[in-house]
Amino acid sequence: MNQSEHNQVDQPDTATTAAAKPQSSESDSHEGHDQNSRTADYAPYPKLDPNDVAPPPESWSNVPVGPQQSQPSIHQGPSPIPGSAATTMPPESNPYVSPAPAAASGNKNKMEAVKDVLGKWGKKAAEATKKAEDLAGNMWQHLKTGPSFADAAVGRIAQGTKVLAEGGYEKIFSQTFETVPEEKLLKTYACYLSTSAGPVMGVLYLSTAKLAFCSDNPLSYNVGDETQWSYYKVVIPIHQVRAINPSTSRVNPAEKYIQIISVDNHEFWFMGFVHYDGAVKNLKGVLEQLQAPAL
Repeated sequence: MNQSEHNQVDQPDTATTAAAKPQSSESDSHEGHDQNSRTADYAPYPKLDPNDVAPPPESWSNVPVGPQQSQPSIHQGPSPIPGSAATTMPPESNPYVSPAPAAASGNKNKMEAVKDVLGKWGKKAAEATKKAEDLAGNMWQHLKTGPSFADAAVGRIAQGTKVLAEGGYEKIFSQTFETVPEEKLLKTYACYLSTSAGPVMGVLYLSTAKLAFCSDNPLSYNVGDETQWSYYKVVIPIHQVRAINPSTSRVNPAEKYIQIISVDNHEFWFMGFVHYDGAVKNLKGVLEQLQAPAL
């Protein structure tokens, strides 16, 4: 295509265009110029008819309306409904809506009941939280008492497995110690016994007849040139116990001890209790029953 043909395609016939396009005023020419300069995504403002913004017709004219409520802010709760806004249900209303009589207001009594329940629940939750914190702290101290934290943790798991396999502490107690007729096991406490060789991890048994301790694992000792292994046991008949003294380290309050003194002045120091408070309570309780005068 030559240059003259290209000009004929790009330039329309001005005479034909002028004939087809009616004459316009100066303002129309200016508007046409603005339209040509606008982008493709331009959208003019809509032209509203007065009827489009007229308020909707009243259909509930027979229902009184309360005063207008201000819109609550984000930080405020919902505004209370004024008394004047409460109305009777209009006749011939929605068939799926029906009025129901409201019970007499007992909000005050209900609130007091709720406060009472929440107060009791909060107290129990605080007590449970403290017990959980004490248990966690005691368990941590229990594992730290031994020479090896990892060995203590593994030993505690092994002891739990042994208890399950043997059928409970009652059977282990009867197999480990000699018992008297009608003797019953009352409590068991995972702890350590202080010895000259260091703390020994085991279980303290409280029965109706004795206090007894047995190590979780056998300990080695030398007999001549031979090394032998045996469990470390302590047995104190209840009537031979003279005193039970709980104490706490002044340097580290987390370290708690229970000293048991026999009537012939032998002392035994137990430490690293998982349930320290329960052990103190039950041990002292048994001793107080023995020392109480017979009626």
